[in-house]
Amino acid sequence: MKLLLDECIPWKVKFLFTAEGHECQTVRDAGLSGEQNGELLSRAENEFDALITIDKNIPHQQNFAGSLF
Repeated sequence: MKLLLDECIPWKVKFLFTAEGHECQTVRDAGLSGEQNGELLSRAENEFDALITIDKNIPHQQNFAGSLF
């Protein structure tokens, strides 16, 4: 599974996922640093299977209708 870690997740967490056989990149690794949530979600949806975040406000800030995430 190809995973993207949001900027609010410590970068070392990616090693927990890669140890389990997943491909995992941080937002910085993927060249998406500084993207606003809407743009980040749009780009991530096309390139990754899941976005890992602890941002509790995303559901209130974004419309997930029709989204794969």
